[in-house]
Amino acid sequence: MSSQSGFRLAHTMIRVVDLDRTLDFYTRLLGMHVLRQKEYPGGRFTNTFVGYDEEDSSTVIELTCNWDQDEPYDLGNGWGHLALEVPDVYACCEKLSSEGVRITRPPGPMKHGTRVIAFIEDPDGYKIELIEPL
Repeated sequence: MSSQSGFRLAHTMIRVVDLDRTLDFYTRLLGMHVLRQKEYPGGRFTNTFVGYDEEDSSTVIELTCNWDQDEPYDLGNGWGHLALEVPDVYACCEKLSSEGVRITRPPGPMKHGTRVIAFIEDPDGYKIELIEPL
């Protein structure tokens, strides 16, 4: 397998409607940190980067909030999901469920395998797969 020296996956970007609600979800419920945030008045949007570690050493999520967007975004049918590794999928789902988070696939072994997974949705309907370490 070849690699490109100096290349790394930096971030993935998703568009969100209610930035405060989305930040609460990713920070309070999923334990990420706001790494940086900048408003762009000329473009009428805010970019916020969240993650578990610093941007220069890990992959993070860019949350883009367009100020004039009131309706939910069309999530399309080509995009799949984000995946977060958690120590205990069952315990994580129990906590998230108690906070009103939608669990779209309850925790359990994946089909045709043994790895424990679950799927949840963020406030904008984006799918997030919770996985236990290999």
